[in-house]
Amino acid sequence: MRLSPEKTLITHIDEGLDFLGWRIQRHRKRGTNRFYVYTYPARKAVMAVMGKVKTSCRRMDTNQPLDVLLLQLNRMLRGWCAHFRPGVSSATFAYLSAYTWARVIGWLRRKHRRTTVKELRRRYCGGGWWLGTRERQLFNPAKVSTTRYRYRGTVIPSPWPVTG
Repeated sequence: MRLSPEKTLITHIDEGLDFLGWRIQRHRKRGTNRFYVYTYPARKAVMAVMGKVKTSCRRMDTNQPLDVLLLQLNRMLRGWCAHFRPGVSSATFAYLSAYTWARVIGWLRRKHRRTTVKELRRRYCGGGWWLGTRERQLFNPAKVSTTRYRYRGTVIPSPWPVTG
């Protein structure tokens, strides 16, 4: 195996690196002097999913019902959130949630040109804030709970026999 100098990056863990859509970097934990390695979605991955949401909302014809747009967005957002769920992703999920909501509201405003946002909320949010129809609701990435790897240290059994 040969390493390509153009693709090989040697960096300090405090500077961090992007790998398969993840940003891996060591930070000091707030309130302590201890340092931990955190994995969270890379900026490029976040920008890519935001671009897909934007493109979907732009390309979807306003003659289509809201359900068609929600179905397309929900599939994309569920998959993306499932991939980034094991990291430190809650803030990113909240940001993506607000971004998606704003894009869908923008699509609805193009669909109903003379209607106010208040009326759109009454019609499509059931008086609340989250968009949906009778059949489906917009997937909310902010509600996705993240799972973190639990450090077990020496509790993990060794696969190799212990020689005395």
